[in-house]
Amino acid sequence: MNSSATENFKFQRIIAVVGVLLFLIKIYAWYKTGSVAILTDALESTINVIAGLIGLYSLYLSSLPRDQNHPYGHGKVEFISASIEGALISIAGVVIIYEAIGELQNPKTLEKLDLGLILVSITAFVNYVLGYFAIQKGKKNNSLALIASGKHLQTDTYSTIGIIIGLIILYFTKIAWIDSVTALIFAGFIIYTGYKIVRESISGIMDETDELLLKEVVDFLNEERRPNWIDLHNLRIIKYGSTLHFDCHMTVPWYFNIEEGHKEVDALEDAVKNHFGDRIELFVHLDACKEYSCKICTKTDCPVRQHPFEEKVEWTVANVSLNKKHNSNL
Repeated sequence: MNSSATENFKFQRIIAVVGVLLFLIKIYAWYKTGSVAILTDALESTINVIAGLIGLYSLYLSSLPRDQNHPYGHGKVEFISASIEGALISIAGVVIIYEAIGELQNPKTLEKLDLGLILVSITAFVNYVLGYFAIQKGKKNNSLALIASGKHLQTDTYSTIGIIIGLIILYFTKIAWIDSVTALIFAGFIIYTGYKIVRESISGIMDETDELLLKEVVDFLNEERRPNWIDLHNLRIIKYGSTLHFDCHMTVPWYFNIEEGHKEVDALEDAVKNHFGDRIELFVHLDACKEYSCKICTKTDCPVRQHPFEEKVEWTVANVSLNKKHNSNL
């Protein structure tokens, strides 16, 4: 288990334990007040607990080393975990709507709202702080499962805040239907958040291009570019949980021997791994330059140059993604 995977797993374990504790607090608050809004918050926390355990198991699986049946590792399970979590969030929203409509038709007097408000406010604060750190750590370690858990926790916070506002209004106005209306409003928000998480996880499963990540990589390569890296093309990045599989074709001078060519590959690998950390897997295919490459080659000490240098091709997401060597027209 690499360091990033270990960090992810340990943090998800904290999320799972805290989720159980907050769920118990919300159930107690509902028991004391009888508020359907607090019940909806507790129902969402039930999903938090289940999702936290699923996320914990998925991070355990994704941290396992690659084997004969999984040559690229087990990281894809994080996308499956995130999609399940997103679906559960949406289901929680539907359940909340059902409960709120029933309560709207038969409103009842609530008790001990002050105690309920205090308890629910505490859970909101803890959820937001934990969710913030989960998202930051997930982005740092490129873990969609951890990011999904963080977003889930913050979604829970936003809905809880709305519920708190509704309960405060109810506390002072004594208008019973406010409890149900508050629950309905935030149920819609919860369903939308669940949809976004499912959409993002499906993108990962289908290997949809991450344009922001690809641009970050290309910008970095432009900064680190060496004269012997005449051309870079057919660049692809695939996510396997916290691991990024990065492959490309790199054009070097045709007269380089194998050792010289691999020195350039090693330089590229070292630069990329120093910037992105141990989450990168790099595979580079070497191509020999052609006569037309002279026009875009910035190498000043080439002993076999056939044409004068004309222009440097700035690498962009568009041109490095093509499975085609560059020339002076690109």
